[in-house]
Amino acid sequence: MSKDRCNERRENYLEFITVPTRWMDNDVYGHVNNVVYYSYFDTAVNGYLMKEAGLDFRHSQSVAVVVETGCQFHSEVSFPDILEVGIRVSRLGSTSVTYEIGIFREGYDTPAATGHFVHVYVQNGKMTTVPIPDKARAVLENLVVKN
Repeated sequence: MSKDRCNERRENYLEFITVPTRWMDNDVYGHVNNVVYYSYFDTAVNGYLMKEAGLDFRHSQSVAVVVETGCQFHSEVSFPDILEVGIRVSRLGSTSVTYEIGIFREGYDTPAATGHFVHVYVQNGKMTTVPIPDKARAVLENLVVKN
């Protein structure tokens, strides 16, 4: 993961998924609660894989499980903001992939939050490590960036 993510810009991300905030995302302080950002990460990454690679996590031979995640917050978001979640791949291994994620308020060039998300592919139901499926690898290669 890049060391200085607060200097990120929208153009540094290769794919975007639009995610609307929800009323229930706000906490008592009137902004999106920190734990909700991880659901935005999950929604963007898995939505991309389902759309682009056709993966069906309920019926696939292998599934991707999260083994690590982290987030840095740069500015507040709150309901009813529309978010554009940028994703890119910083590392594509044989069984795992590391995503870097930027959460942008609609129309903003700088991120409200940046983070990372690591998937490890495992055999569905057995949780033993397996290679990244060919279809997933092909679409993930389109997101790889050099840091």
